[in-house]
Amino acid sequence: MQQYDFNQITDRRGSGALKCDALDKFFGRDDLIPMWVADMDFQTPDFIIEAIRKRLDHPVFGYTAEPKDYWSTIQKWIFDHHQWEVKTEWLTYIPGIVKGIGMAINALVAPDEKIIIQPPVYHPFRLVPRGNNREIVFNPLKENPDGSYSMDFDQLEKVCDDKCRMLILSNPHNPAGLVWDRETLRRLAHICHSRGIIVIADEIHCDMALYGHKHIPFASVSEEAAACSITFASPSKTFNIAGIVSSWAVVPNDELREKFYGWLGANEFNDPPIFSTIATMAALKQGEEWRRQMLEYVQGNIDFLIEYCAANIPQIKPLRPQASFLVWLDCRELGLGHEELVDLFVNKARLALNDGEMFSPGGEGHMRFNVGAPRSVVKEAIERVKEAIGK
Repeated sequence: MQQYDFNQITDRRGSGALKCDALDKFFGRDDLIPMWVADMDFQTPDFIIEAIRKRLDHPVFGYTAEPKDYWSTIQKWIFDHHQWEVKTEWLTYIPGIVKGIGMAINALVAPDEKIIIQPPVYHPFRLVPRGNNREIVFNPLKENPDGSYSMDFDQLEKVCDDKCRMLILSNPHNPAGLVWDRETLRRLAHICHSRGIIVIADEIHCDMALYGHKHIPFASVSEEAAACSITFASPSKTFNIAGIVSSWAVVPNDELREKFYGWLGANEFNDPPIFSTIATMAALKQGEEWRRQMLEYVQGNIDFLIEYCAANIPQIKPLRPQASFLVWLDCRELGLGHEELVDLFVNKARLALNDGEMFSPGGEGHMRFNVGAPRSVVKEAIERVKEAIGK
């Protein structure tokens, strides 16, 4: 069995990586450890690189047909890992999940209709509807005593009106790393289905459940969920291939699928580019051992970060994620305002993190820390925070 080295440091500067090469644009300086953009600093698995390299040996890169076993490979992965039997006709390619959300909004939500989000949550859930001139309705999550979150169904029932047409669900949740339980998803499905609300389930972190937790696809929990949902997923987070756009959609409902997929097809948004199918199939056919070792390493990084903060920076309380490589840091005991907190991390600790206010109401006083990096980098980063607070 091959052992993969996640301790290896790879210099990404100058490679066009958004995470490194756009630091000055977004943070005003480029001497930061980049722990913000949600991709990992581990090298893309060798079997994916080899699959792409093999195709590069052929000298023509023309229009591309989907490989015959493309969809069956995806179906097998979904069933093997999530016990969800997805029919071929339910599937289509989409050019990225955030783009898919925008496309679903334009295809399915009228200009005078509203979109519900559950903050604190991944910021494009707010930015994409707003950029498409749709009204946003907040259904804030309830913070639990341990720093985790629960859905507020009573508030959801109150804010829903006949103009609410879509709810965007983060499953697993970003930034808190929550794996929603079956009963929560069923209850959400019942409310949305009964009110004619389409649920967009962003499940991009579905293959990164940690510490024995298990991801549950939203559409699989009930007939109501299947009838009102569009699920988006991708191997991009798990196998660190975000630059190779390799996402798909799953729509079990015939009427909803015909409307959405018809719109995608009319605009030719559902044709995968040449390297998307190659990278996806290599990842899903050969990637299980790499995935297992990567998750084990990420868990070690999370454990280190939590233990370090408890021993050295008790004012910062990391929420242990149930999925993904993103850790939600509760920094409220530092007693800093938003600008002061950002200044502490950026200008004093010289780190690039996503600040909590980016994730809408409920994110105040938090920072999102990407531990998808060699442990030595995680160690240096959190030591810089300790030193900055000490000063």
